[in-house]
Amino acid sequence: MRADARRNHERLLVEARAAFAEQGADAPLEEVARRAGVGIGTLYRHFPTRADLLNAVFQEALAELLDRSRRPESDEPCRALVEWLRAVIAHAGEYRGLAHALMSASHDRSSALARCSDPLRAAGERLLGRAQEAGQVRADVSIGDLMQLTNAIALAAEQCPEDPELADRLLALTLRGLKD
Repeated sequence: MRADARRNHERLLVEARAAFAEQGADAPLEEVARRAGVGIGTLYRHFPTRADLLNAVFQEALAELLDRSRRPESDEPCRALVEWLRAVIAHAGEYRGLAHALMSASHDRSSALARCSDPLRAAGERLLGRAQEAGQVRADVSIGDLMQLTNAIALAAEQCPEDPELADRLLALTLRGLKD
């Protein structure tokens, strides 16, 4: 990538992060391009679809979640899984509309956001497997169900910003059904 193209790419990512944080994942792409000082055509050359831009914006957070799954904060498998699920919910709640987009991506394997979803699922599957092998989580629990639940919790919390404890309460309620 040429130096000017690389600068445009980075400015687009910076402005997309800001726009998505302020306005949600549905922020107008024309505004992202304007804030980055480029035309909409330049944005689309770098990111052909909104999902491509969302995917690029969330790569840093994705890397952090994947790293966290490889080095859990707890040696207790169930607690490590719960801490990781809590982090996934927090990530999905950072940008209004992200939880909905991630839920949609789980059904559309061709989506650019599936590139975020697939590694998350694999990371969660490893943590879930450890917890199940330790007998701390029921054998019939699937990572697909857990990912849908985490996105649903983030979506519910997004709809009630006046209740900052809602996500934790819903996760705690959900987790009671995970254990034998």
